[in-house]
Amino acid sequence: DGFYYDQLHMDGTHIPLRVRSMVGLIPLYACEIIEQDVIDRLPGFAKRMGWFLENRPELARYASYMTSSAHGDEHGHRMLAIPSRERLERVLRYMLDESEFLSPHGIRSVSRVHRETPYVFHAGGQEFRVEYDPAEGTSGLFGGNSNWRGPIWFPVNFLLIEALERYDHFYGPSFLVECPLGSGQMLTLGEVARELSTRLVRLFVPDERGRRPVHGGESRYARDSHWRDLVLFYEYFHGDTGRGVGASHQTGWTALVARCVEMLAAQRRAPAIHEHQPSRLVGSAT
Repeated sequence: DGFYYDQLHMDGTHIPLRVRSMVGLIPLYACEIIEQDVIDRLPGFAKRMGWFLENRPELARYASYMTSSAHGDEHGHRMLAIPSRERLERVLRYMLDESEFLSPHGIRSVSRVHRETPYVFHAGGQEFRVEYDPAEGTSGLFGGNSNWRGPIWFPVNFLLIEALERYDHFYGPSFLVECPLGSGQMLTLGEVARELSTRLVRLFVPDERGRRPVHGGESRYARDSHWRDLVLFYEYFHGDTGRGVGASHQTGWTALVARCVEMLAAQRRAPAIHEHQPSRLVGSAT
């Protein structure tokens, strides 16, 4: 059905766990662009690569194995990635669907579709369920308020943005996807990366009443001059409203929003930059 799933290996059987979660988006991270001048400096690697291309063509059936650039040979781009172009397109249909992963404030860790249709699995006489929980965890299984069942987390969103920038650098303007799904708006993958960055930044931007989504319904941050400019870097965020959840001082990863702000500001200052040059955001996670 066009999505990656975990499998449970039990008693010699392989059982797909059809939970639409961040697990199925993580394969998109595995993307690397290799330039021809780099290949030319690595004759041993080039020789082994040539052998695989000639003798193992089936490797390219489900993955992108040293695929040539859509821009043409003059660019000399090769790509190593888990998803083929077709599989990338299919996964993105789920990721960019606002009834699934795409929220007003980023990508949810579990698809919203599981709110109406929880995933239920029976094993050893027990029932296990995965439901869409957009904020605080409703299960003590993972300890306290730890929750990967629907909220927005910055680390995984940031890695998706970086990956989309790399795919865009490789595929160029020939790769268009509908974003959001059903809107009729066709965007390049670079434009999708900017849209995700914008939605993440929106968590911290005050509206006309001075309210920021990160602060939820707490009015003092909008009304009180002593609190108005105090912006908290929460651990994760409500999958629908953007309200901050968990630890309020998680600058270890939520501060990645500063890189998103920087990227968006740079692009506004220099709109004429070539569309498919990798942005300053690429590789910045290190």
